[in-house]
Amino acid sequence: MDQTSKMEKLQQTADQAINLMKVLANKDRMILLCQISSGEKCVSELEEATGIKQPTLSQQLTVLRNEAVVATRKDGKKVYYSLASEIAATLMDVLHEHYCSKL
Repeated sequence: MDQTSKMEKLQQTADQAINLMKVLANKDRMILLCQISSGEKCVSELEEATGIKQPTLSQQLTVLRNEAVVATRKDGKKVYYSLASEIAATLMDVLHEHYCSKL
């Protein structure tokens, strides 16, 4: 791979990293991801655990889903959310270790 190709690849991956950081840089989404990172949760469980009310909860979950950070699974009328992004899961592990585990 020549230097130009390497730089183009670096720019592309930098853009992906920046996009993920923008998604994570929201208090409600971060709180939701903290809950989801400990295991699959349905919307009602997330609302109860976080105190984030509708429509904010749905709006932020939609952002996370659209950015492929979380995946959904439907079971009857309930929709369950889980982490879909390996990179986001790794970041959440680091953040949990440094911030949440001290609570």
